[in-house]
Amino acid sequence: MSARAIWKARLKFNSTTAPVRLYSAIVDRTVHFHILDSKTQSRVKQHMVNPETGEEVPSNEIQKGYSIEPGLYVILTPEELEKLKPEASRDIEITRFVSPDEISSQWYDRAYYLGPDGDEKDYFALAEALENKNKEAVARWVMRGKQYSGALRSQDGYLMLITLRPAAEVISAEDLKPPEGRALEKNELKMAKELIGFLEGEFDPMEFTDEYRDRVLEFIEKKAAGKKPKLEKATTKRAAKSLETVLSKSLAALKKQKEKAAA
Repeated sequence: MSARAIWKARLKFNSTTAPVRLYSAIVDRTVHFHILDSKTQSRVKQHMVNPETGEEVPSNEIQKGYSIEPGLYVILTPEELEKLKPEASRDIEITRFVSPDEISSQWYDRAYYLGPDGDEKDYFALAEALENKNKEAVARWVMRGKQYSGALRSQDGYLMLITLRPAAEVISAEDLKPPEGRALEKNELKMAKELIGFLEGEFDPMEFTDEYRDRVLEFIEKKAAGKKPKLEKATTKRAAKSLETVLSKSLAALKKQKEKAAA
């Protein structure tokens, strides 16, 4: 892998240990802006200010507190917080192997690639075995003072490690309010199935772009070149329509598109 590793670790399963490197599988492409003084265009700084007095609080007088009720805090010192951190380790320990469908999508958080670091035999043996048996490994590790759980899977011949959210952060569908109102009519359900059939196809990730980001960068490029680009924000007003009406129009439009393509 030509990407830069962000962490080195040891992948452990039973008595086998495979040295690995961790690579981020995603890149943040968000457009970031600096906060400037409108008069001088100098960058401005943010300070910690006491809202009651309006005075700036020096860094050596700032402490961390957990609110247990309005206006009442439990104060934790840096030394206490340091001792509460999990014990540092370079081990990514596999605890079990499961079928991919056992982990629902809402549990997945951030994706990383694991690349071999030195001896590659055990690394690629595990990657191939996971793919052949259609399994994912559940793993636990500590990185930079934080404990993680994750799902390890085979991806394009390499190992991918996806962090899993803690159980307290995942909301079950059973906690949602059930739908109210009338039941679907048979014709509505039939047309919904037909619509799915018309739109069925292969997933192409290149179709999904951040249109807002692209517009912002294009606008910035034109302004930097001394141009005065026009901005037109489209507004669409939609009247409430029945599901059957919406589906009928969607199917009609899709049929016309297919007829033109076939012609």
